[in-house]
Amino acid sequence: MVTLGELVMILDLARQGLTVSAIARRTGRDRKTIRSYIERGLEPPAYKPREPAPSPLAPFQAFLRERVARFPELTGRRLWREVRDLGFNGGYATVTDFLRAVRPPAEPAAFERRFETPPGRQAQVDFAFFKVHFEDEPGAERIVWLFSLVLGHSRMMWARFVARQDLATVLRCHVAAFDAFGGVPEQILYDRMRTAVLGEVDGRGIVYNDKLLALAAHYGFVPKACRPYRAKTKGKVERPFRYVREDFFLAGRFRNLDDLNTQFTQWLDQLANRRLHGTTGRIVIEHFAEERPTLKQLPAGPFNAVLRLERRISHEGMISVGGNLYSVPDGTRRRPVEVQLTAAEVHILEDGRLVATHPVLEGRGRRRIAEGHRTLPPTHNSATPRAGATPPSAPPAAAGAAPRSLAIYEAIGRRLAAAQAPR
Repeated sequence: MVTLGELVMILDLARQGLTVSAIARRTGRDRKTIRSYIERGLEPPAYKPREPAPSPLAPFQAFLRERVARFPELTGRRLWREVRDLGFNGGYATVTDFLRAVRPPAEPAAFERRFETPPGRQAQVDFAFFKVHFEDEPGAERIVWLFSLVLGHSRMMWARFVARQDLATVLRCHVAAFDAFGGVPEQILYDRMRTAVLGEVDGRGIVYNDKLLALAAHYGFVPKACRPYRAKTKGKVERPFRYVREDFFLAGRFRNLDDLNTQFTQWLDQLANRRLHGTTGRIVIEHFAEERPTLKQLPAGPFNAVLRLERRISHEGMISVGGNLYSVPDGTRRRPVEVQLTAAEVHILEDGRLVATHPVLEGRGRRRIAEGHRTLPPTHNSATPRAGATPPSAPPAAAGAAPRSLAIYEAIGRRLAAAQAPR
């Protein structure tokens, strides 16, 4: 193949009257080549398309197709991390370009108006619904709820999976979130969930749960309910739910609720709160470091508002609170007892006298027997752990017994032999 400069020279020599053989000798080209270029003239040469180089993603395309087919909502970031774990060393854009070709495009949504809040001004709280199959309970489908509290300015998120949406759980999650943030925002925006907002009364406006108001008074924030049928007012907390579901929860494997929260906390600390936020354009944890000084200081004392319940003692000496069982001491009469539930503890009272205190158990179906509540040892097939119990060990020596020399037993043997000898 000749260059454009050589082609111009060949055509110029032909116009000067040189023969094909003379032009071939001067250029060092074959006569057939010279003749063909003279006949073609200045027509641009035709080049064959270059064979495409093999994509570094080719060995992983079948895996990505299978994942997208089973879980179409998985994020590109999540899938990029998964193929990197399998050995892919290419970039994020290579994966997303392939995903655009194999994933159906999302339907265009209506435009929304976005508003930003100043630092320390507002947080948003909500629950999201999840179904999960725990490996410790094969074949059973469980429902769990994700409580999330997101700071409106920095988008810093604290969240935890819980077994229920009751008031005690809501209060306990608030306390844990404030402790994690090291401060409290001025306002917290709620959807009209029953544990927070009881409804509206003419002339009084929105009525909040008394215990939530006690929590707000203790920590110094103002509860605020979003307007009815305006759930998008809480977009800062609801949009992350989709992110959690697609980037963490889908296709995950979890042994139980504790393992789910352990993995989720690791994901929050290492990925979610360290990502470049798409709206603010800031690293979330760095943005939060600027917002944190504007939060209100934590109160000096703990929040100890009490929820009072009445429960009956079972034949096993247990009471049920929130789907979990807690022990009472042996000898407690089988009659209704009062239960005082705080954000962190369960107090059991008989005739106004405190008989047992337990830490609140997370999840459902768990049992706790406090130390000293049972005078009899557990049966050999008991699966209920006892608080403060120690593994069985060798029985201790009798009190006052001292080790004896072997000479004592030898002397005793001689005496017995002499006594039995014939006289």
